[in-house]
Amino acid sequence: MLENAIAACSNDNWNSESHFWYICYHTLFFLDYYLDENPDQFAPPQPFTMSEFDPANLRPYQVYTKVELTEYCEYCRSKCKSVVGKLNCQNAENRFINDYRDYSFLEILIYNLRHVQHHVGQLQLLLRQSNDTVPNWINETKLPLENQA
Repeated sequence: MLENAIAACSNDNWNSESHFWYICYHTLFFLDYYLDENPDQFAPPQPFTMSEFDPANLRPYQVYTKVELTEYCEYCRSKCKSVVGKLNCQNAENRFINDYRDYSFLEILIYNLRHVQHHVGQLQLLLRQSNDTVPNWINETKLPLENQA
């Protein structure tokens, strides 16, 4: 649904005062981060930066394009498939620990899902306000989950 929201946003609204592009980037950055098994060593793929951890809350120095964020979405989808495909009773209890959270890996996956859906809802609202149309609800992936275990 995030990828569909990116695709549905008009070029006029991409960098408007609603900061649609930035909400997409923020969502993808933290999706990627919360999927990482070693949060202390996390780094997003190029051309993205660690700007989301900037203590001054500064946004990235550039507006990322729809193409860049669609590619980041694909990257995160692949990472998610790998992480979920390898999930088992033992590693689900591994800890995801940073300065703000100490969750089991299963808990951080659920937190991550809630975070993404929160922002997808926000993006859907912005699309409805600007275009009076939103992409259809997607209730399941069409892509198979390959068991990586």
